[in-house]
Amino acid sequence: MVGLVVVCHSRALARAAVALAREMVPDDPVPIEIAAGLDETTFGTDAVAVTGAVAAADQGDGVVVLMDLGSAVLSAELALDLLDDDQRARVVLCAAPLVEGLVAAAVVAASGAGRREVAGEATQALAAKLSHLSTTDTGPPPADEFAVPATDDGASSTVTVTNRHGLHARPAARLVAAVRAFDAQVEVRNHSTGSPWAPAASLSRVATLAVLEGQRLDIRASGPQAREAVDRVVALAARAFGETGDTDAAPGPSPSRPGARMPDPSAAGMTIGQPASPGVAIGPARQVRDAIPDIPAVASRGPDEEWRRIEEALVTVRRDLQRLREGTARDAGGRHAAIFDAHLLLLDDADLLADVRSRTARGSPAPQSWHAAAERVATDIETLADPYLRARAADVRAVDRQMLHALLGAPSAPRPPDTTPPGAGAAEQAEVVIAADLAPGDAAGLDPGRVAGVLLALGSPTAHGAILARTRGIPVVAALGPAVLEITAGTPVAMDGGTGEVAVAPDDAVLASFRQRAAVEATRRARAEAHASAPAVTRDRTTIAVGANVGSVADAHAAAAHGADLAGLIRTEFLFLGRDSAPDVDEQEAAYREIADALGGRRITVRTLDVGGDKPLAYLPAAGEENPFLGVRGIRHSLAHPALLADQLLAIARLAREVPVSVMFPMVSTVAELIRARRMLDDALDRTGGTPPGPQVGLMMEVPAAALKAPTFAPHADFFSIGTNDLTQYALAAERGNPALAALADGLDPGVLRLIDAVCRGAGSRVTVSVCGELASDEAAIPLLAGLGVRELSVAPRAVPTVKEIVRAIDLNHAARLSARALSLMDAESVRALR
Repeated sequence: MVGLVVVCHSRALARAAVALAREMVPDDPVPIEIAAGLDETTFGTDAVAVTGAVAAADQGDGVVVLMDLGSAVLSAELALDLLDDDQRARVVLCAAPLVEGLVAAAVVAASGAGRREVAGEATQALAAKLSHLSTTDTGPPPADEFAVPATDDGASSTVTVTNRHGLHARPAARLVAAVRAFDAQVEVRNHSTGSPWAPAASLSRVATLAVLEGQRLDIRASGPQAREAVDRVVALAARAFGETGDTDAAPGPSPSRPGARMPDPSAAGMTIGQPASPGVAIGPARQVRDAIPDIPAVASRGPDEEWRRIEEALVTVRRDLQRLREGTARDAGGRHAAIFDAHLLLLDDADLLADVRSRTARGSPAPQSWHAAAERVATDIETLADPYLRARAADVRAVDRQMLHALLGAPSAPRPPDTTPPGAGAAEQAEVVIAADLAPGDAAGLDPGRVAGVLLALGSPTAHGAILARTRGIPVVAALGPAVLEITAGTPVAMDGGTGEVAVAPDDAVLASFRQRAAVEATRRARAEAHASAPAVTRDRTTIAVGANVGSVADAHAAAAHGADLAGLIRTEFLFLGRDSAPDVDEQEAAYREIADALGGRRITVRTLDVGGDKPLAYLPAAGEENPFLGVRGIRHSLAHPALLADQLLAIARLAREVPVSVMFPMVSTVAELIRARRMLDDALDRTGGTPPGPQVGLMMEVPAAALKAPTFAPHADFFSIGTNDLTQYALAAERGNPALAALADGLDPGVLRLIDAVCRGAGSRVTVSVCGELASDEAAIPLLAGLGVRELSVAPRAVPTVKEIVRAIDLNHAARLSARALSLMDAESVRALR
């Protein structure tokens, strides 16, 4: 395939142009490299950078170089001189307009065309714009290498274009790609306007036809595969050239929620996104814009006065964030509340505040000073190599918005969560909120009584905002694409957060189907809640314990209220984060005891502190890490700070004298780590005068290497708890918070299931295997996990009744056969389709 190189004075412009071009050919990745800007902010071009880009883009079929202007051309010519003769002969410098030319070149290159054809198509890319803006009739476009002679004996047809925006860039690109696959010369014309015929293999010429929604497109072809080519175009047009419904939203992955009906993208007005929080919602659309507020251009009131404004705003935002944190801890647990710790820390960031003060001292007003300093920090973070750290720029911008609202006199944060429980079924009186993304603060402020559901242009099921919405019981569909932001306020919307289906302005039949789903869901939920306290026993009489993941005392009370058999995971980080010093032994013991009391004597599984590079402790400064997910975290961090671990184990040992307790060590990679941690636990038990059997001891199975070594851990453990969130991201090299990888980071990938199978086999008959990640509450996953040998599931407290009901419907013999088949399938989508 021919590679493309973009030489441009602006790196940001080049990246945006490449992103647009890639959207035209999502299924055929064209090698595109950029040599743009001298750095992230400095305009200019560099011949050496161009040579590197050419070398990277050249896969053997040559390279077409597109340039913006002036020195970009000179740099490209100099770069050509720096190449060896063989490589220079495969490079074409193209005079096409940068953006239009790149889009056209990408489409043609994806079809396998040679570099001369790619360059020729790019050069003609202005034809559509010239035709559209021309005030005089210039006649048909000139003949070129793509021209197809009119024929009377070839195949032909006429179709009606149904796309909302007509035959615009994306559907035109699909048309071009389709016809290039055949040994035929295909032409098209706008029948409704009587336009000249244009070669269908040329994106720029197809664009000149300006075919609008409802207009008719004539197709004719000649050559050995003429009939096949025409039939392909007719079929493509019948599917709106690959666009779903009447929007430009790209379809998301297949449904991730089990048991629910598979979405039918062909249904009228139906769009498919990422299922992010289950539930059915029906209601009028309400658009929420999450933009930086307008900052008025006013003079400074003087450095002292402007700094006083900053200090007052800091107090206001800090108070709002603390209120959000407390409300989230009450309703969603300490782990989710900790999301706001990073926001609170930013308000005290010395570097950020010094920059703000410096700007106010130089005469800049408070809002401008804060925004400029915060944007500098966010931009710096976005240049980091690690994707997790890059994503933290969103935290900076969220705090930036809150501060600006406070400085400009508007509310600085969303209203804290309302405690009104969500209603059953579809909330038709409430609204369906539509936004680009859902910040944690916004999610924590959602009122289930007023918000029926949430649709997001961006986001992913594992983003903090989606997780918080899930704990509130609010349906969410994410990754719907920018077209969702164009839905008019008040338009009726029906959505299913469990399948990712969204229907805009649904007809009566579609609306009835959503209402039926909502009714079924409500009935099922009521039945599950009525039997929540009963054990979860499969149809063949095997009991599977269903516990709750707990991160606060409020979580523990919720777990007991929802019928949890135990606390399958207590996240102890809530005691350690957001403070200036570590909790002592007495404080920890009191906190663990309060959780145990709330659970009324049920077993509690206490996970030792799981912090590290991505969740640092302010009182234990650590060296920066390029990739904190692969750094000093979990048991590695605890063993590096043995005094901290010793105090925690002593608090647990004290409690274990009176309460059934299990101790679980996170992020274990080697047997040596587990043995060392167990010795420290034995020391703590000796200090309390503890006697055998003492607490049960287990480890988190979240490192693929540990999963494969399960038999070597088994002699030293009473249980394995599989953390499917981390296990999935490590196994698939897909960071779980990255929206671009949401479809890839699926725990039902057969590779991940094989790791779970290895853990279950390695556990033998003595060691119990549990799952405490998101997969434990995934309806499609639960039978497979049971079939592999998992005998304990730990989920969010609200999910316990539903998970128990799913377990009761399982036949283990059938589940075992199903899981065996799943291990041999090729992807998660195939696994989810198993029945």
